[in-house]
Amino acid sequence: MTAPTIVSLVPSLTELVWWFGLGERLVGRTRFCIEPAGEIERVPIIGGTKNPHVDRIVALRPGVVIANKEENRREDVEALREAGLDVLLTDPNTVAEAVEMIMHLGARLGAGARAAGLATEIEAELRAPVTAQPRVFVAVWKEPFMGLGADSYGHDLIERAGATNVLRDRTRYPELSRDELAALKPDLILLPDEPYPFKPADAEAFNGLAPCRIIDGRLLWWYGPRIPDALRALRRAFEDVG
Repeated sequence: MTAPTIVSLVPSLTELVWWFGLGERLVGRTRFCIEPAGEIERVPIIGGTKNPHVDRIVALRPGVVIANKEENRREDVEALREAGLDVLLTDPNTVAEAVEMIMHLGARLGAGARAAGLATEIEAELRAPVTAQPRVFVAVWKEPFMGLGADSYGHDLIERAGATNVLRDRTRYPELSRDELAALKPDLILLPDEPYPFKPADAEAFNGLAPCRIIDGRLLWWYGPRIPDALRALRRAFEDVG
């Protein structure tokens, strides 16, 4: 039986498919699917995450389309399904759910052994000892000013790495003021470079509140083969506080 071709509408899962060793089966990706650099460029671009060219995807007749509830629009997913395509819709909001998704995707694509190996590595990192438990604020957007709340993958990731999210009592990506943030008394402020491209100059807005650190946003938002390194990098960042 011929292995199904794949269109991925999720940058982190495009990287995961390639990591599985299935890059030759990718027949379409979004323009934000940029990893692994130097290799992914051979895969045709079929639009963005929020505006994929549905007609072009349908014309490709892939065996499976990989989508995500947060990154992709419901109307695009529904249009692809109405066209008869098999759309695998992912929605991990915890590290455990990300591991489950990796296993499911591996089984679905015929890469079960690779998926199991990654799951084992992630579980080992989750058991690593935590020596620091700082109160952390993660910025998500600048105008309006938004932070990382609970019920999200990034929240669970930083807490599994040892931090206490100062917005753990608020859901998803709440808006807040500088005064509200000051009242939460964070020990560390993380400014990821995506989805908003925070830069060192943005740290000036937090002077007097807590130390700021610009970090690679893919540590927080990309699930897949980056999870073990993300846990290690975040633990190191939290241990350096103070």
